[in-house]
Amino acid sequence: MFRQCLLPSEDNFNEKPLLTRLGFNQQQIQQFYDQKVVNSLKWLEKDHHFLINYHDKAYPTLLKQISHPPLILFVMGNLNSLNTQQIAMVGSRQYSEYGAQWARYFARELASNYLTITSGLALGIDAICHRGALEASGQTIAVLGSGLANITPKTNYSLASDIMANNGAIISEFIPEQIAKPAHFPRRNRIISGLSMGTFVIEASQKSGSLITACYALEQNRDVFALPGNITQQNCDGTHDLIKQGAYLVSRPSDILAHYRHHLSWINHQTEVDVECLHPEILSLITHQTVGIDQIIEKTGLSVCDVSIKLTELELAGLIISVNGGYIRTRLV
Repeated sequence: MFRQCLLPSEDNFNEKPLLTRLGFNQQQIQQFYDQKVVNSLKWLEKDHHFLINYHDKAYPTLLKQISHPPLILFVMGNLNSLNTQQIAMVGSRQYSEYGAQWARYFARELASNYLTITSGLALGIDAICHRGALEASGQTIAVLGSGLANITPKTNYSLASDIMANNGAIISEFIPEQIAKPAHFPRRNRIISGLSMGTFVIEASQKSGSLITACYALEQNRDVFALPGNITQQNCDGTHDLIKQGAYLVSRPSDILAHYRHHLSWINHQTEVDVECLHPEILSLITHQTVGIDQIIEKTGLSVCDVSIKLTELELAGLIISVNGGYIRTRLV
């Protein structure tokens, strides 16, 4: 149905053939592995650093149900967050303004309804989703394709710190000092989907790694959701393909919340309250596509001054935001 998934290797850290080719003898190879153990133990001595195995009570229940669950997980932060109800939110590193806007909005709304937002701490949509959850004072979990002593990408180190400071967690199946490698990321993706009730793809091209996460979600018998986008943008081709092939089309947070209404004990019923009729003659013209002030003046017949004042009031009310070239809505209504 979706692109063929990459199955994880059974051996996480087998550098022995490479070390042999480099001329290491058996004693040197053993010292290499001994040092790894020592470094990992030192890492675990730090506050809020954990190592859990498949049989620990803290091991995520949903993750146990996948076909290749990691036998161990290194965790930084709130261990209890691993067994919260999670929704994976993923998307392209090369995102559009449209993708960024709705990623943040959906993450905020879903997090405010007590869903933990799980993603990969990658640049782009992943990071925006983590930030959106934090803005709502919600929980978020980041799954890495590197060890936890090597936060990747380094530019998101402050984001990782904020996640831990706000009751979230950073996790990995790799030993703490492991550097990121391309082969690690598909394996990371199976954990993102495996932790979650469903995977929500925000914006993805046909070559996006987010589609691998969606593929794993299907293999794991989890839901796949996709946000429709602009049909002229390649960044939306992957999400449109997912919808064509059976993913749930999502146009507002309540689509996901309603899908899981039997799982969620508490729902914030203030989410998506109908917008009050504040300057409806202007608000009705502004959608998720950028609308310029000249267009608004032309269609309403109002003066530049009147339009500017009303746009400012709409922006202060949180109903629209100013972007390059005009204005867009901050919510789907």
